Amino acid sequence: MRRKFMVMRKTMANISGCSARDGVTKCGACGPGYKTPLDAMKGPREEIVYLPCIYRNTGIEKPDYVATVDVDPKSPHYCQVIHRLPMPNLRDELHHSGWNTCSSCFGDVTKKRNRLILPSLISSRIYVVDVGTDMRAPRIHKMIEPVNVFWKCGLANPHTTHCLGNGDIMISSMGDPSGNGKGSYGRYINVWDWTTHVFTQSVDLGEDSIPLEIRFLHNPDAAEGYVGCALSSAIHRFYKTENGDWAAEKVVQVPSKKVNGWLFPDMPGLITDILISLDDRFLYFSNWLHGDIRQYDISDTRKPKLVGQVFLGGKIPRGGPIVVVEDQELNSQPEPFVIKGKRVQGGPQMIQLSLDGKRLYVSTSLYSAWDKQFYPDLVKEGSVMLQIDVDTEKGGLKVNKNFLVDFGKEPDGPVLAHEIRYPGGDCSSDIWI
Repeated sequence: MRRKFMVMRKTMANISGCSARDGVTKCGACGPGYKTPLDAMKGPREEIVYLPCIYRNTGIEKPDYVATVDVDPKSPHYCQVIHRLPMPNLRDELHHSGWNTCSSCFGDVTKKRNRLILPSLISSRIYVVDVGTDMRAPRIHKMIEPVNVFWKCGLANPHTTHCLGNGDIMISSMGDPSGNGKGSYGRYINVWDWTTHVFTQSVDLGEDSIPLEIRFLHNPDAAEGYVGCALSSAIHRFYKTENGDWAAEKVVQVPSKKVNGWLFPDMPGLITDILISLDDRFLYFSNWLHGDIRQYDISDTRKPKLVGQVFLGGKIPRGGPIVVVEDQELNSQPEPFVIKGKRVQGGPQMIQLSLDGKRLYVSTSLYSAWDKQFYPDLVKEGSVMLQIDVDTEKGGLKVNKNFLVDFGKEPDGPVLAHEIRYPGGDCSSDIWI
């Protein structure tokens, strides 16, 4: 997907992280994050997480909010929302958040990871949330209104936020102020020269592939990673060649299922999120339509090996309106997923791995308009957050039956919870360069 991007500099928003990595800055040893990815794996267990919660397209006229969820098994508030930070506006559609600084600034004691940057996919508003003053009760630090995004950047519909090692914050965008979808669905990985901000190369992943999420290996010396293609339901490994350009090869293919009772006779898995463990040992991804999460051993990055799989809902459970008539992988349709007496609607979508790699958190909302189209009962009942126990030795996934955060029981009515973030950075928001 060729998304345009904006760069938020200190002079624009006063929220960026570390200074340029020019070798001049005098650094200490207790800046944000961790010195290396392997050091991060030894960090403390997560106690709280943040999720944007969306009311757009639910019929409930309330603003989106940031939920703080207690995930400490020793806490009396385990699996509960302990704080809600409502936005001041309606129908923002909060989306993929990121940080003001990252572990690339670990050596700089003057920097703190204390601001969560929240773009709004529909309103084009950007919120800067203070999580440093009280991490359990975030507050709004600053708002960047759509008109500033339009006029200063010529962009709209901000999608994903990433902190960068040079002190900037990058936000990819899906469109422009006139409503043109310049970041429309495509088939390419697009390469940019970050020094000059010049587009240099496209890597073709095939027609109707729709590359959605891209992850580099965490090892800062590794010039390779993976991209998940939503519609083609394939994982491609991308890498830098000996000639200095970039190439890609398909390394995982999730076969479509032939079905009756659906929109089309073939149902793709629809890979919507991927991530890599901090030790670069395992790759995880979610199939939002088929309803499963997969774990692959990527010790050989060119030959991922499936070592774990678990079904958490989706469109094909046994007894539903959709009948699978041909399946290259399963002998029978999976059973409906029920936890603590609740049948989960929707399918596994956003995923986040604990620093030590032993717990995988899952939420079920993708985008409110798509939720409403593909999983209307999800919109009516609200999304959930689940936790999967991970075998980090041989591989394997098992649902934690004691963990359920039911966003259908929120005070203002069912809500759609999206991406999961840890206060100190996580597998999909931290970088080491």
